[in-house]
Amino acid sequence: MEIVDQVLRGDVRAVARLLRDIDDQIPSTRSILKELYPHTGKAYVIGFTGPPGAGKSTLVDQITAYYRKIGKTVAIIAIDPTSPFSGGAILGDRIRMQRHFLDKDVFIRSVATRGHFGGLTKSTHDMITVFDAMGKDIIVVETVGVGQGEVEIADCAHTTIVVSVPGLGDDIQAIKAGIMEIGNIFVVNKADREGAKKTVQELRNLLEMGRRFRMDIGEADDWEPPIVETQAHKGIGIEELCEAIDRHRAYLTTQKPEQFRKVMLKRTLHQFSETLRDELFKEMVRRIERRGESLEAIAEKIFQKELDPYSISRQLIREEFVQPDDQ
Repeated sequence: MEIVDQVLRGDVRAVARLLRDIDDQIPSTRSILKELYPHTGKAYVIGFTGPPGAGKSTLVDQITAYYRKIGKTVAIIAIDPTSPFSGGAILGDRIRMQRHFLDKDVFIRSVATRGHFGGLTKSTHDMITVFDAMGKDIIVVETVGVGQGEVEIADCAHTTIVVSVPGLGDDIQAIKAGIMEIGNIFVVNKADREGAKKTVQELRNLLEMGRRFRMDIGEADDWEPPIVETQAHKGIGIEELCEAIDRHRAYLTTQKPEQFRKVMLKRTLHQFSETLRDELFKEMVRRIERRGESLEAIAEKIFQKELDPYSISRQLIREEFVQPDDQ
């Protein structure tokens, strides 16, 4: 398949077309992804999450510059809220990363959530597959940054970085539930602001509480998430952040290979589950339409209380997927 060869050769135009088709969920991309998948597994994936205004895009821009200086190629998946006007990404991230536009070894892709929850998009795993097969050394995923439900990044990334910033009001409250458990590294950005030391101390206290809890239930590992203070707009603390990423990578790949295997298996399980769920849903919609019905018509009956969503879902599954002998 010509496009597969083009992607494996690192053809930027071919990759851009393929990413667009993946985001638009064009069915032919499935066979291309199937061909690319055996060529994956070499890239290192770094995820950034945290509340809006924390400076995630500026941090991504800075660590990209760091990795380019040491000769690494980088791909960035920047996830934006969906534009209410165009239905696409707002592209704010690209503005902050524009110094890399002319670098052929940096590929930046902004994508809209299109209603997907968890901080990522439906196509994030597939885009990681493409960049990995393309030969990128580092893949950075920046979540949309809308709240503490953004835990899906931990199922995509090898290293997950949680970014906070002093001065956003009750900033620790904004990140503590759910998000605290997924961080391998914590960043307090804009550390020149008043209250930065207090934010660091509160994070340290929460991490210690979490570590004791995991020890009590027998799930503690010996990686202690560092807290790095940065001023991304001035480039301060970036080297320390990248060194922390490299230490976590070394911890996973050389010191604790069994931990790395767990991370990889978790990523694989998440990708498989997402793909299976998506394929089953599409297959069910096709079967419903072959019966001369539609999701909208069924939803109307549910809305009118003629049906309930629980019973009709089970009924459709029984009718379409269960063999008579299994009932």
